Amino acid sequence: MSTPRRIISVVGCHAEGEVGDVITGGVLPPAGVTMLDKRNAFARDQDDIRRLLIQEPRGSVARHVNLIVPSTRPDCVSGAIIMEPTEYPPMSGSNTMCIATVLLETGMVAMVEPETRFALDMPGGRVEIVAECRAGKCERVTIRNVPAFVFALDAAVEVAGLGTIAVDIAYGGMIFAICDAHALGFGIVPSEARELAVLGEKVRAAAREQHPVVHPDFPDIAGVSIVQLAGPVSKRDGLAHARNTCIVAPGRSDRSPTGTGTCARMAVLAARGQLAVGEGLVHESIIGSRFEGRILGAATVGGRAAILPSISGRAWITGFHQYIVDASDPWPTGYRVADTWGTSDTARQ
Repeated sequence: MSTPRRIISVVGCHAEGEVGDVITGGVLPPAGVTMLDKRNAFARDQDDIRRLLIQEPRGSVARHVNLIVPSTRPDCVSGAIIMEPTEYPPMSGSNTMCIATVLLETGMVAMVEPETRFALDMPGGRVEIVAECRAGKCERVTIRNVPAFVFALDAAVEVAGLGTIAVDIAYGGMIFAICDAHALGFGIVPSEARELAVLGEKVRAAAREQHPVVHPDFPDIAGVSIVQLAGPVSKRDGLAHARNTCIVAPGRSDRSPTGTGTCARMAVLAARGQLAVGEGLVHESIIGSRFEGRILGAATVGGRAAILPSISGRAWITGFHQYIVDASDPWPTGYRVADTWGTSDTARQ
């Protein structure tokens, strides 16, 4: 008698270096009235899917996975649930670029050249997509993101072994603590990645404990998720330019410039009077990849001044995969080992 198996189909994809694979078969969507409800239901009832695809032996800490689900609203072509190594973010720029590229290049959404426009139902809210397309290829994705805003500027955080540092706490689709990388002695280069990861995890844990924050419209979105180590801003060609790396829990550098992090940083720069409506930020990652952000307008969220940001970047399909879970496999949801998993041994924040 053959051993029962589960088969999950996944399209491999990355956006400016950050892996954002997309599940296209083998997983049923969860129930829920809103996409945030669906995210919460999936996290509660189907977290084994996230673990088996992200943890070893099928995945790695450098992987994100996205589940395509039916939209909960009529003005969106699809919805998606984002899965990362320790959480289910309400929004992600790099993952959304991967989702849009996979939808278009696999034919799930009809491609219109030179530009395809549609909207996606994400847990953090509706986002609009403009995809530049040519010869059957999605060449660039621009996302009109959810509103971004600042919780606090220059908040003091006491970090074990480091002392007191100042961070800006801001929301760009996820909640970030942003600190000055150069003031801490870093140039944001690949050879520093391990040290940056250790520091970022320490700052994240301290900021979550010392500065509890909650999104005013979404009580489920709470606490600092990611630490952004930010380089200085320079102005040229009518745009602001900066290098950064975002430390994704459990402790690794995002290979992309981080879309939600770019939006959070633009919100901080706007709050400081360094960036205005109509202006943009070219954000560079630790590997030199780039996203271009722009402030499209102003808004308010829970009485706080906010910006309406867009982010633009590229994504590429890397392969088509079928993952098998054999009933006799002693690690059906995978495992974590400290030499590869990051700097902290946690599967959930």
